[in-house]
Amino acid sequence: MLALMQIIFRYGFLKLQKIDLALADWQYGLLVLSTVLIAAAGYVINDIFDQETDKENKPNKVIVGKFISENQAYNIYALLNISGVAIGFYLSNVIMRPNFAAIFVLIAATLYIYATSLKQMPLLGNIVVALLLSLSVIIIGIFDIFPATDTTNKEIMASMFSILLDYAIFAFIINLLREIVKDLEDFDGDSKQGMRTLAIVLGVQKTTKLVFALSFIPAIILLIYINNYLVTNNLIAATIYSLLFVLGPILYFSIKIWNSQSKTDFQKLSKVLKWILFFGILSILFITLNIQYHASK
Repeated sequence: MLALMQIIFRYGFLKLQKIDLALADWQYGLLVLSTVLIAAAGYVINDIFDQETDKENKPNKVIVGKFISENQAYNIYALLNISGVAIGFYLSNVIMRPNFAAIFVLIAATLYIYATSLKQMPLLGNIVVALLLSLSVIIIGIFDIFPATDTTNKEIMASMFSILLDYAIFAFIINLLREIVKDLEDFDGDSKQGMRTLAIVLGVQKTTKLVFALSFIPAIILLIYINNYLVTNNLIAATIYSLLFVLGPILYFSIKIWNSQSKTDFQKLSKVLKWILFFGILSILFITLNIQYHASK
């Protein structure tokens, strides 16, 4: 999902704008690879520290301690992180911004801190993970748009970066909802391990009502966005797509979360949010193609 998201933004949006970008195609591939490697390392360290809770929450998906030893998992974690950060260091020097390598180190360190302590804190851990996902969108602008910006293209580049930022905010909100829903899903295992997630602190019923209320934030933002940018510019195909495949599922999620109580309910809603994120990201391609078709008529 992470790799696909970054590929869609570059080849379904930025490349179609006919603008000069900082990275060559193979270098952008390395940027995607670096992001995926560091994210994978985050999953590994999370699995290492969640061995006991995973036995309760998802016994069929336990890997560390079952298929590989903890020492092997740590070696994999180190290899993934070193590879990801090393690629990030190389790319930072390619765009002549060596200090940008700190971004990759910061992401790797934050994922470690999340797995070891932040995950157990109400809401804070959810916010951190959601921010890291949104950063994977912003990093495209940092490495591909910002270094290629000069006085002649400043306005168009700022516009491109602004659109990426809009999608990063959308990704943050949807993933924040999903992280809270996953805490609801893992309530039993987390509570037995003495964790203090939002679901445990507030209780399942209050947390579902909070998620219900929060789910209207992306719905309202999306409606405003559709009206101000799509309807106003007569982008009919993009409007229909956004209503059917993004807003519709968000409203479906809002309705379903109100009465959800079981682990199965929350598992299904977590998948709904994943699809919302996917179709939301994919909308950039439909909007771009619709704009180009509209301009050619």
